[in-house]
Amino acid sequence: MPVFSYKAMTGEGSKVSGTLEAESLELAYEKVLNLGYLPSSVKQGGKVKTRTETDAGGLTMLFTKVKAQDVILFTKQLRTMLNAGIPVLQSMQTLLAQIENPRLKAAVEEIAKDITGGQSMYRAFGKHKKIFSPLYCNMLRAGEISGTLIQVLDRLIYIIEHENKVRKDIQSALTYPIIVVVALVAAFVVLIVFVLPNFIKLFKDQGVALPWPTQVCVRLHEIISGYWPIIVPAILGTLFALWYWSKTDRGRLFFDTLLLNLPILGPVFVKAAMSRFGSIFAILQSSGITVLESVDIISGTIGNAAVSKQFEGVRELLEQGRGLAYPLKKAKYFTPMLVTMVAIGEESGQLEEMLKEVAQHYDYEVEYSVAKMSELLGPVLVACLACVVGFFALAVMLPMLDLMSSALAGA
Repeated sequence: MPVFSYKAMTGEGSKVSGTLEAESLELAYEKVLNLGYLPSSVKQGGKVKTRTETDAGGLTMLFTKVKAQDVILFTKQLRTMLNAGIPVLQSMQTLLAQIENPRLKAAVEEIAKDITGGQSMYRAFGKHKKIFSPLYCNMLRAGEISGTLIQVLDRLIYIIEHENKVRKDIQSALTYPIIVVVALVAAFVVLIVFVLPNFIKLFKDQGVALPWPTQVCVRLHEIISGYWPIIVPAILGTLFALWYWSKTDRGRLFFDTLLLNLPILGPVFVKAAMSRFGSIFAILQSSGITVLESVDIISGTIGNAAVSKQFEGVRELLEQGRGLAYPLKKAKYFTPMLVTMVAIGEESGQLEEMLKEVAQHYDYEVEYSVAKMSELLGPVLVACLACVVGFFALAVMLPMLDLMSSALAGA
């Protein structure tokens, strides 16, 4: 099949270029339009990169990370092509020529082969969990079951974009505190190991009694300087063990529970979980999926093991015919507002609309909480910094004052 190269404009006004296969120039123009682009030039020629050429022996793919923006762009292009009436398999094969990320390209190529072999999109995408999250795969499953794949992709794009924005906002809010904490730890080690020993030697030579802050610093210096070959490997080993344990089911449950109970960050993650619950449950309800099936899907896509654990009790009560609001009220972490809105939705027969309202409300709450978190962390860090600086100031200044007093008394 002939290969065509094209140059086009996106809906946002940015320029794109690429290659694709088509039987004729007219069909090539049509394919570019189906991608959601406005073609400025399409001509025969060019070369479609193969997987081997793109991967460069696999090294490029090994060190390439699939970012959220890559997945969002791919999903938008897939949604556009499906909305234009192009079959799933043909859409996937066409998109292969447009994907620039080698790791994502390889995954989509395998997915297209699996779909050609008769597998469902849910199972084909589910083989690439490091690229496509459980939420992504289960939403595809919901779309396939209900026949509303395009509507599901619309909602999925919104969820991924919103959560990516929230994630970046949280990272941005935590960047400054992390830098300050690292600087404090570095300053602490430098003062304890290199600076304070000189002052302590001076105080001891002059026979000055050391106050308790200085004695604490002396003890810390002895521990760090005497046992650092043990302390450093122990810290690194502990961090690695905690990281490895966090990948297990019990470890993930422990850390996710801890995360939800943190003083400042905890409420933000609870609201984010409620937003995801409302968004996913609403689209599942609009797709005609039963409440029990929806609970099973959400349990694996809520994004927090502690909240997912609560769905076990929710499912048991649902099977007893207790409705949805009552089980959620008995479960932990589900806010009173969410439970109330669900109860109203069940009584009025407008559960889907109520869940959408909940999702929109908590989307706003998360954004507000992230901004508020940035404001709260500032004073907390200043207080911590003042405590550390004050402690070391006391450790040096108190014996220094005693030394000056002794000198003046001797004069």
